[in-house]
Amino acid sequence: MKIAIFGGGGFIGSAIADRLLKDGHQLKIFERPRVPPYREFSVGEHVEWLTGDLMSTHDVSEVLEGVDTVLHLVSTTLPKSSNDDPIYDVQTNLIATLQMLNLMVAKGVRKIVFISSGGTVYGPPTYLPIDEKHPTEPQVSYGITKLMIEKYLLMYQHLHGIKANILRVTNPYGERQRVETAQGAVGVFLNRALQGQPIDIWGDGSVTRDYIHVSDVAEAFAKAAAYDGPESVFNISSGTGTSLNELVGQLEKVLGKEIRRNYLPGRSFDVPVSVLCNQRARRELDWNPAISLEEGLQRTVAWMKQASR
Repeated sequence: MKIAIFGGGGFIGSAIADRLLKDGHQLKIFERPRVPPYREFSVGEHVEWLTGDLMSTHDVSEVLEGVDTVLHLVSTTLPKSSNDDPIYDVQTNLIATLQMLNLMVAKGVRKIVFISSGGTVYGPPTYLPIDEKHPTEPQVSYGITKLMIEKYLLMYQHLHGIKANILRVTNPYGERQRVETAQGAVGVFLNRALQGQPIDIWGDGSVTRDYIHVSDVAEAFAKAAAYDGPESVFNISSGTGTSLNELVGQLEKVLGKEIRRNYLPGRSFDVPVSVLCNQRARRELDWNPAISLEEGLQRTVAWMKQASR
């Protein structure tokens, strides 16, 4: 299969690309200008690296030429800062995606897999674990825009026959996670702990999230790219909740040392508990999260230590 990965050079995208290359797929990887390939590709790996602007129909059209499936991983905003400029969020994410969908229709591309947000589209839970039928009441622009994109994907599936698979991923962590952009508690906490700095915890540390290793996310995308069943929306999660205090405890266990903690006032946009049910993905995609939190943290620590040398 020839697959275009928009955002294929980032933390999650690179893991997905590596996973798809193992299956022998041909990839077109699209990234922002001046973003170099995340590694050297071997002669046997069919990778075309392209750069440009997701808002440019010319750039996107070039990527879509001759591909069977699109994986859409691009987001220009982060949950905690998206409310600062909702118009920018909509223009650069929703509008850009609609332009992409129109080009897919024009070029006959029949499949798209989109990364949505299991942590923000649902909002405060009315029951746990959260399944795909749970009400969607996002409280940040990031989640609202993700949900709008989901709805348009399903509209284009209905109108134009483009098969849409939407993966609501919880809190991914692992190798190649960026710490300078505050991309995820695990990466930020680990980076500070390895430098001997205290960890800032907003609230009393009881905020609970569902952490999933990036290799499990990559496996879900590989399964979704091949999926042609009746469902469209899938939670991709570990199905297990871990509080911030428990996470720091796990990090202390993996690092073999105590980590200092700074407890700060809680933030209004932090949902107290978010744990997702992954039974639909298990059933329909034949997917299972395989990496425990302890193993995932060990792998992440090893990568961070190696990368810092």
